[in-house]
Amino acid sequence: MRRIAFVNHVLALVAMVALAGPAMAWQSGTSSSKGKHCYDVEVQKPKEVKDEHKITGTVAGGVVGGLLGNQVGGGSGKKIATAAGAVGGAFAGRKIQENQQNKTETVIERRCD
Repeated sequence: MRRIAFVNHVLALVAMVALAGPAMAWQSGTSSSKGKHCYDVEVQKPKEVKDEHKITGTVAGGVVGGLLGNQVGGGSGKKIATAAGAVGGAFAGRKIQENQQNKTETVIERRCD
């Protein structure tokens, strides 16, 4: 019984490879069909920005900065350090997110002449 199941799995795998092979060969490299020359080109595109106003980075940085500032000083100095840490952290978090959003990604496009 186990041997029959194994043979069925192998046959299914062979069938998938046989059917997928031509499709995979068509997608890669260059090809020409009906007088057209098709080729793949690497293109740099800006990443999609999901948080345009950088709210996530600002809030996360403010929280972390406030927590770190709260570890410094005592009395009213602790309050000032917490506030300064929150402001500094918010600024840093916003800049970090801005740098991440300004990155590009490489995509492959198929072009035909």
